[in-house]
Amino acid sequence: MSVKVEKLEKGMAKLTIEVPYEELDKAVEKVYLKQKSQISIPGFRKGKVPRAMVEKMYGKGVFLEEAANQVIPEAYEKAYDECGEEITSTPKIEAVQLEPGKPFIFTAEVALKPEVTLGQYKGVEVDKVSTEVTEEEINAAIDKERENNARSISVTDRPVQDKDDTIIDFDGYVDGVAFAGGKGENYPLTIGSGAFIPGFEEQLIGKNIGEECDVNVTFPEDYHAEDLAGKAAVFKCVVKEIKQKELPELDDEFASEVSEFDTLAEYKEDLKKKLTETKVKNAADAKEEAVVDAVIANAQMEIPDAMLETQQRQMIEEFAQNIQQQGLSFEQYLQFTGMSTDKFMDQVKPQAEKRIKSRLVLEAIVKAENIVPTDEDYDAEIKEMAAMYKMEADKVKEMMGEEGKKQMMTDIAVKKAAKLTVESAVEK
Repeated sequence: MSVKVEKLEKGMAKLTIEVPYEELDKAVEKVYLKQKSQISIPGFRKGKVPRAMVEKMYGKGVFLEEAANQVIPEAYEKAYDECGEEITSTPKIEAVQLEPGKPFIFTAEVALKPEVTLGQYKGVEVDKVSTEVTEEEINAAIDKERENNARSISVTDRPVQDKDDTIIDFDGYVDGVAFAGGKGENYPLTIGSGAFIPGFEEQLIGKNIGEECDVNVTFPEDYHAEDLAGKAAVFKCVVKEIKQKELPELDDEFASEVSEFDTLAEYKEDLKKKLTETKVKNAADAKEEAVVDAVIANAQMEIPDAMLETQQRQMIEEFAQNIQQQGLSFEQYLQFTGMSTDKFMDQVKPQAEKRIKSRLVLEAIVKAENIVPTDEDYDAEIKEMAAMYKMEADKVKEMMGEEGKKQMMTDIAVKKAAKLTVESAVEK
């Protein structure tokens, strides 16, 4: 196999990868063996047709396309390792030559890691973040705890109000026709949560248990389901249950129930201490973010579109995995929020760009300062991971492997670069 690299504009490159026909032919044979049980030609028993006869009947390229699809991943991975470039995007693959008896040639268009020209990264000025805890913040924390410990009381003598927890049935129609995903039974909905299409929840206010009502809404123009985008819909709804929260009294008894303290005064003092600790940590995080933002502003780099898009998609995948752990699919999330994938991509774009630039400038500082993590740094990181996952450190090391260790050492170096810039920063 051979690979040639052609640098393109805007940080892109084209890898031209040539795979010997012998390798492609091995893949063709695998495809034939996989499919032959389904092939039937007059004069032969099903599954017993020789490959040569199949190619004679249907052409020598009958298995080539699927064989190429099998060859591409491994060939691209080898090209990735051999090309000597730092690739930062998923490849855009295009077949150039796919013919019987000839080498298989395809191209992979990719984004390369951008060059970074650092500006000032030591002694940058940032605003000081206050760590003082106010009485209002203490009261807000107490109110939240009261909410968490509120009793849920069934309501039967009044209609739905804002903030109520309800159980509803709904059935959606567009132009009088029911649509897929528009029906739900015994669905829990908190009024005012914004979980449904804009305008839906407000129309349930004032409705009594058992009362049937029509909720009229319009799907957003950028709704993920194109057949519903921008269309008016009617949801036939029934409120089946209404519940309201009853907050506990704010007194010593409440304090003793939600904490280890006997009095409200002691509980408040402990809350203030914990809130201060949180504010100090948040202030440190905010300072680091501000410092890195300043370093980015002082640096010069050009982010390839393909690199940015890859980061956006990665962030969406991370989000989808997180909400899946909560029992909600990404498709359901889009439906409930009226969001489309394209709109979600646009929404995460600024964060994706910032994530890329932050990493790039910190890696550039690692290089400029010749920061090299030690084995002691690695062992300390492993120890933290072992404690987090309640595993033996040696077992964590074994699971990481050499590739994992390499990535972790890079991450440690980046953390050291961030620490260097933060410690040298000047707070105004």
